[in-house]
Amino acid sequence: MLAKVLSSAVMGIDAYLVEVEVDIAAGLPAYTTVGLPETAVKESKERVKAAIANAGYIFPDDRITVNLAPANIKKEGTGFDLPVALGLLAATGVVPQARLSRYLVMGELSLDGRIKAVKGSLPMALRARDAGLSGLIVPRENGPEAAVVEGIDVFPVLDLPQVVDFLRGQAAIPPQRIDVAALFEVADQDEGDFAEVMGQEDVKRALEVAAAGGHNLIMIGPPGSGKTMLAKRLATILPPLSFAEAIETTKVYSVVGLLDGSRPLVTRRPFRAPHHTISDAGLIGGGHLPRPGEVSLAHNGVLFLDELPEYKKHVLEVMRQPLEDRQVTIARAASTLTYPASVMLVAAMNPCPCGYLGDERHQCSCTHTQIRRYRSKISGPLLDRIDIHVQVPAVAYRDLAGQGLKGESSAAMATRVAAARRIQSERFAGQPIYCNAQMANRHIKRFCAVDAAGQRLLENAVDRFGLSARAYSRVLKIARSIADLDGKDAIEACHIGEAVQYRCLDRKNPLTG
Repeated sequence: MLAKVLSSAVMGIDAYLVEVEVDIAAGLPAYTTVGLPETAVKESKERVKAAIANAGYIFPDDRITVNLAPANIKKEGTGFDLPVALGLLAATGVVPQARLSRYLVMGELSLDGRIKAVKGSLPMALRARDAGLSGLIVPRENGPEAAVVEGIDVFPVLDLPQVVDFLRGQAAIPPQRIDVAALFEVADQDEGDFAEVMGQEDVKRALEVAAAGGHNLIMIGPPGSGKTMLAKRLATILPPLSFAEAIETTKVYSVVGLLDGSRPLVTRRPFRAPHHTISDAGLIGGGHLPRPGEVSLAHNGVLFLDELPEYKKHVLEVMRQPLEDRQVTIARAASTLTYPASVMLVAAMNPCPCGYLGDERHQCSCTHTQIRRYRSKISGPLLDRIDIHVQVPAVAYRDLAGQGLKGESSAAMATRVAAARRIQSERFAGQPIYCNAQMANRHIKRFCAVDAAGQRLLENAVDRFGLSARAYSRVLKIARSIADLDGKDAIEACHIGEAVQYRCLDRKNPLTG
């Protein structure tokens, strides 16, 4: 007796179909699982046996062989429990094979027959829809997440008897429905606002320019100057996630298992701030059982690295490839996994080990050697991938006391950023890029025309500050974003002048002028 059940597994953040074949043959009682199963899959034997018995069905006392095809890919996780159990029940005639073949099935079994949630149900739902299946049978906790995918029916189930009755036509399960538009309308009450930030108007402007062009940014300033507070509010002025971006971001969170029933879709741009003790695998992904890292969890959002020099140097160096390629590639002997990593990097650091170099209120106690050693923890190639360098001075008393002008709200800043992004969307239509920060040299030559006054100012800046070729290109990219915020087609001298100010680390004495 042979039965087949369609299930799915995840590789990277995309799912592939797995055909679960269950064969029951005469012979001494035995249970064998083949098809490169890892430990959790092998242990499904005991869970399946207990669940079938405790649900009131008969576990066959024969020779059982379970094959997970394709057999050349390693199978991980507990999501094959339910498919195997249904395959056994189909092979013994309890469940009709014809009806079972129409659905993709996933779920972990408890010993009493209850069905527990699994990771990766969103990419699996996308794969089932693309395969043209009639529906998806998933644990109840995974129902909202899978139902985000349009074009396929999702049937959430609670226990094994409910699935059996559904497949035998003895009970109906209404397909899960999700109002995707309503998910995007739900406001995040925890988000801050730039209006709450006292002073620092120049830094807010730099963050607005960074958001307009998708530029990476580093803030240098003494402790307590508001670097972290400013970084946390950057996501509030970025353009809203499109549905396609939301799906791609949610796939990462689905694979890691960070979704919950109340928020089955990531509708706000992520903000991730890992601690400086993080490992390289934790930052970019990998490990014994590969999983996405913080840079992928920040996909389409902001990755904030506070106290940048405190990170291990080799951890920072592995960031170079993801920042350049906007994806993470993890090579293993048997396979190569790719995770998305299109992020805005925002970093913060003190100007020196004690934090008070250049601060008018405090005396710096660091030697030149200590300062040089501190800054050398950040390599030149990594800094080359950061477009905007901005100094964050200590906040003045009048700003702390609320005597200054009230800061502009995130909503007003976001309106200008969205207008600049629309200009870039039209400019790069048909191009493999979508914002100014991603321009290559050919794009810079085509889209970064500078007027005569701007050319003279840029020439003087290159001569005076000794800007490198990379710095020159980044000044033009930043100037292009500033011009977009002003709604100007050509880059003018005022745009070049502001852009040069955002490259303070290129100067010989970057923190004292």
